[in-house]
Amino acid sequence: MVGSHGRVQRFMSAEFCDTNLFVYAYDVTAGPKREQASVLLARLWDSGDGVVSMQVLQELFVALTRKIPEPLPLPEARAIVSDMSTWRVVEPVSRDILTAIDGAARWRVSFWDAMILTTALRAGARTVWSEDLNDGQSYDGAIVRNPFSPLGSP
Repeated sequence: MVGSHGRVQRFMSAEFCDTNLFVYAYDVTAGPKREQASVLLARLWDSGDGVVSMQVLQELFVALTRKIPEPLPLPEARAIVSDMSTWRVVEPVSRDILTAIDGAARWRVSFWDAMILTTALRAGARTVWSEDLNDGQSYDGAIVRNPFSPLGSP
């Protein structure tokens, strides 16, 4: 959670979730991934350890209303984003963009994935839940875990 003047409040534990996990949890066509994502998100919700970024919330709305096979109505997607907004939300500041640009080159990932990693690190997350990045890889101390692989299961 960003405090005044762009400072991030540190919490005891933080696990960052990439957009795809939320999408699977609400996509009725996602099959087994829907259940796995739902279990992980419920655990993070109950523990209070879940962290997202503004980018994730924005991508979630677009994916739920335009990219899944059975798009959700706008009010339903809005309600989901509203619920997810009660998690710790990291709001990027201008230096995060420059950090992500540098990270994209250093980590050899897309700029958007570097923004995910940058905001996760700024939130103090030790775990980044994503299927888009390399499962088990450490990015400056944050370990990516894919909840759909045997190594990363929640």
